[in-house]
Amino acid sequence: MDKKLEFEIMRRADDSCEFQEFLDALPDQDAAKLITVIRSTEHQGIQAAIRQQWVKKLRDGIFELRSQFGSNAQRALYFHKAGSRYVITHGFTKKTKRTPDREIEKAKRLRDEYDTRKGRR
Repeated sequence: MDKKLEFEIMRRADDSCEFQEFLDALPDQDAAKLITVIRSTEHQGIQAAIRQQWVKKLRDGIFELRSQFGSNAQRALYFHKAGSRYVITHGFTKKTKRTPDREIEKAKRLRDEYDTRKGRR
């Protein structure tokens, strides 16, 4: 089993949290399913999550956590922080087979903002 992982939710400079706002707007069952995927990935590790198709590498260091409840497909985009720590930037409801480029670009912008604020760049 992989080393235990930890996901944190990104807070912006104004203390807003896009991922939390996304979760709060979802129907309870959809939000619960996505949280379960996050917790299961933390507990079971990345390799198990890949096998279960809970995690997918997108591009440019951006990954997605994947959940589905009924016909509703939810995604949470994240990046690697350090060691076994990861940061979730935001979430969205997937309406097409392919993850929209605008969502990947948004995650990259949020990662850059995070890195600048935390002095990682």
